[in-house]
Amino acid sequence: MQIDFQLGRPTGEARIVVAMSGGVDSSVAAALAKRTGAEVIGVTLQLYDHGAAVSRPGACCAGQDIYDAKMVAERLGIAHYVLDYESRFREGVIDRFADEYALGRTPVPCAACNQGVKFVDLIGFAKELGADCLATGHYVQRVVEGGRPQLRKGAQGKRDQSYFLYGTTAEQLEFLRFPVGGLPKEDVRAIAADTGLKVAGKPDSQDICFVPDGNYAALVKKLRPETDRPGEIVDLSGKVLGGHPGVIHFTVGQRRGLEIGGQAEPLYVVGIDPAAAKVVVGPRRALAVGAMGVDEWNWLGEEQREVGVKVRSLAPPVPAVRDGDWLRFASAEYGVAPGQAAVCYVGERVLGGGVIAETLAVATAVAA
Repeated sequence: MQIDFQLGRPTGEARIVVAMSGGVDSSVAAALAKRTGAEVIGVTLQLYDHGAAVSRPGACCAGQDIYDAKMVAERLGIAHYVLDYESRFREGVIDRFADEYALGRTPVPCAACNQGVKFVDLIGFAKELGADCLATGHYVQRVVEGGRPQLRKGAQGKRDQSYFLYGTTAEQLEFLRFPVGGLPKEDVRAIAADTGLKVAGKPDSQDICFVPDGNYAALVKKLRPETDRPGEIVDLSGKVLGGHPGVIHFTVGQRRGLEIGGQAEPLYVVGIDPAAAKVVVGPRRALAVGAMGVDEWNWLGEEQREVGVKVRSLAPPVPAVRDGDWLRFASAEYGVAPGQAAVCYVGERVLGGGVIAETLAVATAVAA
């Protein structure tokens, strides 16, 4: 299989840098780059190294993964560099993750990582090496129309990672390539096996790679101890219904873990007040959002009012109208939380996105 990297010059004269996480997707991206005949250089970032995460299945960018990337590079016969970006990752991603939770928001650390060390710093390093492009193993597609590259969803819907890449700038998209974005996962694993890569059957990485055992609350409590302060669970009128061990254990839309009995209907977290250590709960209808304010916008497409918008990575896009920094839903959307990403689409194309700053209930949004 030959993937067109669109290098702009003969492949024998070109140089491709590949971001290699140690997983099967980026390893196959490197293998496909090698097949072009261009010079290929693999680069792996060491981003963190929690002891338990070094050999934990589903982790990335730690000890075992760096070793796996090195072995893949040796198998392919390409140069391989390891860059220690642990301090930059801690400041730009982990600290921000903890700060957002301390403010009662729900962050998307993978988007922050892609917008920072994985693209900004890696692209800079690749250009220093004189590369023609930087290739990654993300499941998205780069399509050039009218002389301009567009970012589109990955061909296999359930693997699509475009939600996490909304912050990719137009300038970065000119330099990036996504060779596995148009392939089914089973084809990617088959290519790895046919190439003799031992990572062919390696499990997929988890969304929050730097959280040992998936226990994000323990990490945030360690970094921001104030989030572990016990407080009250109150209803929409302010009536105390119970207590909680700390706001870090709750996110908007959550139902489990409230441990409140004797209520007429199921209750959900509808708001978090970290300063008062209060968790506000209400019925599901209280979660109905009619509009949301978005900041930190990154826009890749033309101005368009009618869009499809995703507020969670696994949710389908829903119709909305963009009005400046506001997105107004065509019908009520549930479980929308400040801190999450709002990503706009038209069909398969990513138009752009930003961070949800605030939400308006359905009645308030209609009045506004």
